[in-house]
Amino acid sequence: MAGGRWRRAASTAWRSLTVWAASTLTMLILAGILPDFQLQADNGDSATRVAVTAAYGAGAFALLSALVWPLLVRALLLVPALVLGLGVFFLNGALLLFALDLIPDGRGEVSPETAVVVAAVMSAVASATGGALAVRDDDAYRRRLYRLADRRRRAAVENAGAAAGPPTPGTVFIQLDGVGHEVLLRAARDDVMPTVGTWLRDGRHRLTPWRTDWSSQTGASQLGILHGSNHDIPAFRWYEKDTGEIQVSNRPTSAAELQRRAIEHTGDGGLLTVDGASRGNLFSGGAEEVALVLSVAARRGKENRSRAGYFAYFSDPANAVRTALSFFAEVGREIGQSTRARLRRRRPRIGRGGLYPFIRAFATVVERDVVVAAVIGDLLAGRSAVYADLVAYDEVAHHSGPFGRDAQKVLARLDRSLALIEKVAEHAPRPYRIVLLSDHGQSPGETFHARYGLTLQDLVRAGCGLPVPRKARRTHSGAEARAAVRAALRRPVEEPAEESARKGKHHEPVVLASGNLGLVSFPDVPHRMSREEIDARHPALLPTLANHPGIGFLLVRSEEHGAVVLGARGAAVPIGDLADGQGPLADFGPGAADAVRRTDSFPHTADIMVNSWYDPVDGEVLAFEEQIGSHGGLGGAQGRPFLLSPVALPEPVPAGSELVGAEQVHRVLRRWLRDGDGPQVPLENSLPQAPDIASFVAAPPEARDESG
Repeated sequence: MAGGRWRRAASTAWRSLTVWAASTLTMLILAGILPDFQLQADNGDSATRVAVTAAYGAGAFALLSALVWPLLVRALLLVPALVLGLGVFFLNGALLLFALDLIPDGRGEVSPETAVVVAAVMSAVASATGGALAVRDDDAYRRRLYRLADRRRRAAVENAGAAAGPPTPGTVFIQLDGVGHEVLLRAARDDVMPTVGTWLRDGRHRLTPWRTDWSSQTGASQLGILHGSNHDIPAFRWYEKDTGEIQVSNRPTSAAELQRRAIEHTGDGGLLTVDGASRGNLFSGGAEEVALVLSVAARRGKENRSRAGYFAYFSDPANAVRTALSFFAEVGREIGQSTRARLRRRRPRIGRGGLYPFIRAFATVVERDVVVAAVIGDLLAGRSAVYADLVAYDEVAHHSGPFGRDAQKVLARLDRSLALIEKVAEHAPRPYRIVLLSDHGQSPGETFHARYGLTLQDLVRAGCGLPVPRKARRTHSGAEARAAVRAALRRPVEEPAEESARKGKHHEPVVLASGNLGLVSFPDVPHRMSREEIDARHPALLPTLANHPGIGFLLVRSEEHGAVVLGARGAAVPIGDLADGQGPLADFGPGAADAVRRTDSFPHTADIMVNSWYDPVDGEVLAFEEQIGSHGGLGGAQGRPFLLSPVALPEPVPAGSELVGAEQVHRVLRRWLRDGDGPQVPLENSLPQAPDIASFVAAPPEARDESG
């Protein structure tokens, strides 16, 4: 035992000395390159003396970073997140200036602007050196995780008086935003996601597809999953006549209001109310521990703990440097990928310029790094339930397509994050069950505007006899990452329709898009307009929409028949007579009729609900937004997410049944948390097998069905 401790101490000391030597060498090189940075007296010094000065400065800088940096970051938690992310470089430079002032005889000198550069490079080199040593030494990596776990465990003992970690297993729910069932199967089969592939092949996990509601998007799905109700969520964005406001799921004020309504509807705080943590989500789920949660981002003062997750990550200045380097690398990657797509004239294709490269980098790098770090902290703290959303794939797939190479590379990087979480869970103070799930999928296809040269708003205005702009205005993509950036900058989000309402254009229809789902409302009529009222005011509108080749079907309320679904050539079916595979819903698959009936019952359903055309052969839809991978309505893979769970947990639904709706997923997850007293992993000989999934993932390429 004593010999092992000495070996570990020697290994730690050797790694520390190696990192110190690398930092010293970096400081010497920078002093030779940068004119405003010197490590010698004005009258000159010997090379040995300069080296000693560099070693002294590197050691002082490392010590200050370890002792002072966490206190500085904690003091800056009230600063907007992105400002904190940028400010770390200047604070790092200030620490270097102070460290150089500690060098005897004033041999260290650097200008403030150069100090920022030197500190950033030194932190990057130290991080890279330490990371390389840890990767090469698996035992050292494991020991570091054990030390972190022991530290958290000791803190828990001191704070709560507990003797040890809970014996019952905790549960980590990782949401891969926008990853459909088919996409996950392909990624596992083709080793794009080897960690997930291993989970499927080893027979210890089961894969269950589930079906979304009509509104196949994060706002509806995640609210239902975390809070047990997505009642009255007709789309990603919708107009409410009683308040005159547009609710947008990824707007902080809207997210807070939708969460409040869900809690009022269910009488329950949410899935995570008992020792839970919510990371990177639109909603808190009732968790006390939150980071990057939109529904609390609008709060002021101490009640807003959403940005507290940044402390766990940015308390190490090397993390800030590493994330910044990855951020700008991702920006360059996006610019290169979009340029290549444009030069090769790929179709379908949308514009990917402006701020989008930076928004993509935020989603795929900053958000991922901070959320994963927060989840790791939760594991080592032994929390009972953690729910985290990783939005990277959804953001990229909107612009590059759900099956494109760009999106596949993002899946590969997410898989590495899952592997890291799985590794850390092995060293947590309690056993953990990792549940992987998605909130919706994405359906490919070009935009409505690209195919027909006009937007849905243009088509509605034409049907109303209103002037149509010559140049159609682009709509928002609606990706969740955009709201995270705006929340970090504390900037409001405004819809074009709100601007029109402020200008007094209440007589004009409000047209909103959520993927391939469109909503048309008439703000000057306080109630939901009937088909007869719409025909009396705009006799050409409903026929124009229903008979357009890019429209699949409409939902309107009729005074004579109640709600009806309208299709081409005068088809009109009362929702009571709707059946899957028939009439206007013939191509939209099982469950479409029930989904339409449920949405019709919502108080804030629009006057006209518009679902785009869908091709059941190619699985393509036409997005009403600027997206070539979209979700939000009915049609194709967007309504087919997945639930990947350990077989130690009970079956989500009985054999032969289907998991339908986010509210039912909530009930399944709540049951798993309630029944969490069972063993984490059953005996080897009692493992049920999943031959279909396992054989599909393990089959050689030539034996696979390439249709997926």
